[in-house]
Amino acid sequence: MVKIKKQEALDYHSSFRPGKIEVIPSKPYSSQRDLSLAYSPGVAEPCLRIAEDPNEAYKYTTKGNLVAVISNGTAVLGLGNIGPEASKPVMEGKGLLFKIFADIDVFDIEINETNVDKFIETVKAISPTFGGINLEDIKSPEAFEIEERLKEELNIPIMHDDQHGTAIISCAALTNALEIAEKKIEGVKVVVSGAGAAAISCISLYKTLGVKSENVIMVDSKGVINDRRKDLDELKKRFSADTPHNTLAEAMVGADVFLGLSSGGVVSQEMVKSMAVNPIVFACANPDPEISYHDAMAARDDVIMATGRSDFPNQVNNVLGFPYIFRGALDVRATGINEEMKLAAVHALSNLAKENVPIEVTIAYGETNIAFGRDYIIPKPLDYRLITHVAPAVAKAAIESGVAREPITDWDAYSEELDKRLGLDNKLLQSITERARRHPKRVVFAEADHYKILKAAQTARDDGVAIPILLGKKDRIKNLIEEYGLDFENVEIIDPRSRSEEERRKEFAKVLFEKRKRRGYTFYEAKKIMRERNYFGAAMVESGEADVMISGLTRNYPDTVKPALQVIGTDPEVNKIAGMYVIITKNGPLFLADATVNYSPTAEGLAEITVLVAKAVERFRLKPRIAMLSYSNFGSSDSAEAIKVRDAVSILHRDHPELVVDGEVQANFAMNKTRMKEMFPFSKLSGKEANVLIFPNLSAGNIAYKMIQEMDVGETIGPILLGMNKPVHILQLGSSVREIVNMVTIAVADAQTR
Repeated sequence: MVKIKKQEALDYHSSFRPGKIEVIPSKPYSSQRDLSLAYSPGVAEPCLRIAEDPNEAYKYTTKGNLVAVISNGTAVLGLGNIGPEASKPVMEGKGLLFKIFADIDVFDIEINETNVDKFIETVKAISPTFGGINLEDIKSPEAFEIEERLKEELNIPIMHDDQHGTAIISCAALTNALEIAEKKIEGVKVVVSGAGAAAISCISLYKTLGVKSENVIMVDSKGVINDRRKDLDELKKRFSADTPHNTLAEAMVGADVFLGLSSGGVVSQEMVKSMAVNPIVFACANPDPEISYHDAMAARDDVIMATGRSDFPNQVNNVLGFPYIFRGALDVRATGINEEMKLAAVHALSNLAKENVPIEVTIAYGETNIAFGRDYIIPKPLDYRLITHVAPAVAKAAIESGVAREPITDWDAYSEELDKRLGLDNKLLQSITERARRHPKRVVFAEADHYKILKAAQTARDDGVAIPILLGKKDRIKNLIEEYGLDFENVEIIDPRSRSEEERRKEFAKVLFEKRKRRGYTFYEAKKIMRERNYFGAAMVESGEADVMISGLTRNYPDTVKPALQVIGTDPEVNKIAGMYVIITKNGPLFLADATVNYSPTAEGLAEITVLVAKAVERFRLKPRIAMLSYSNFGSSDSAEAIKVRDAVSILHRDHPELVVDGEVQANFAMNKTRMKEMFPFSKLSGKEANVLIFPNLSAGNIAYKMIQEMDVGETIGPILLGMNKPVHILQLGSSVREIVNMVTIAVADAQTR
């Protein structure tokens, strides 16, 4: 699991704009006319239409894509009854997940009310605002009554995700696990640890799929819920078993399935050993499962295991369900979320796990192959196919069960619409981060006597992305670590100037001398310059003592690149290096080059830079669509610079016909496929939006990037140094901690690819 420190979590939620979500206008508002249309008098027209027919709210307002995440904070994330204000960070987080996984807008609403009747009245009173309601972190048994009554009294999709989300995901996992175990659902014995909302909902859905009531034993903190217990409320009495067993250990003997929704460490290896052949163990308590993955697998080799954790196979994660269930329900304007829709989600998830996994998903998780089996019984959370599999299945079930008010007729068009909704913003960085975490690399930080570098190094290590090596004066680094309360236990700290590094400097100097002896270097000079951290760090990478070097936070770009070029050199297959920036925009990643290295490349140089960038983009598993930028459009100017770009395009069309590249073209046309098709239908970019922009010179590229960066239109990564023989990446002067961490992540993925 990713290691999170208290202060880091507090800083994340409080820095910049406090919280995690914001409201952004979706219509123009720059002129007085825009404002008059948005408010008075223009707003009167849609108001009158909605007054005539309330369903018109779906056409003229955000209602159809707006979900309320509602809680009273009585059962939060294992934190318990912490109240509505304290639950708000969780509800905002849920809203963020809705948005990034299914493009659903959310208002989080925390209600200061524990009385069931008053809570229900409050929700009913505000319900006209929303297309759906996600109830969250409400304690049982109240949660059951609240959901049931709201479903009866309102005509929009309502779901208590704590109950049904876990039930749907674990049900999909159970279906596939039983298939692998070669067991029929009607005959399996199920033991459940936990008797809260999630456990009860899981068993209810399991029974719908075929599990027999007499084959279920539920255990709470006081033992087996059996007919001899005198302390059972009405809800638990419904799940009381006619069994002689009193303890979890007794109930586990001969069980086929264990479902844990309780607390960590309650299941022993002996209990797992007592289960039936091919036992299915879903230990879903977080962060500590009822039995750890390693302990369960060590107990016997025929276990089919799932947990709630991301660092082991088969993660039971609600994010596999709720975004796409609501997406499908909203898109047909369903009057509710019924059993048919939940079962449709179950089957969609279980079937998706049996399909061939795209290479993009495999790479994101750092695997060579992901295939249906004991270690893959449910899809991965970052599988981009989830939205096009689960949402349509839910929508179809809503239509077939009669709760859809706006049936879908063109399913291919709907699938395309879902793909567009998904977009690529944040997915690229997610994918790269997951890949980096699977096989972390040794990253040498050449400026470790700076707080930002130390903080980024610690974050990268805690994220499981990198194994840091810190260069600099040991006392200075240790003082900074102590001053800022950082944690670098067992991390290597090296002072290249110290006497203890004399032998290593000598060995590194031999490497540099061999490469530069006919370029004016003496061995004495090579040995002397190895006291400089950028040379020492580059030599560590060249000699294999590190995999990646990160530098440049405090020094000019050329001063940082030079040592890397002299010690490591360029890839033998390239003639030059280049710098590429990545901007993670709302519409997907945008790649910009060259904005750091080549001042005014020739036509041939531009072509080489373009090929370098195209290969880098392809390593991200994206197809480059490249615009060669200019102030000229396809011959509209015959200036020397426009001709240079035009000649570069000719070289690329001749030598690399497989590339989607064209120009010279202005940036506004390159990034607007409609304009491009209308004005230049002959272009290779006609009908396409460019995702790679190649600038005619360093000045244009650097100015454009800096402006975009300061406009804060998306997360930025870079500059990524292309063309080096080994991974060396140079930071922007004054980069933020997050930008450094992003660069480290990219660098580790680069090292893995090599």
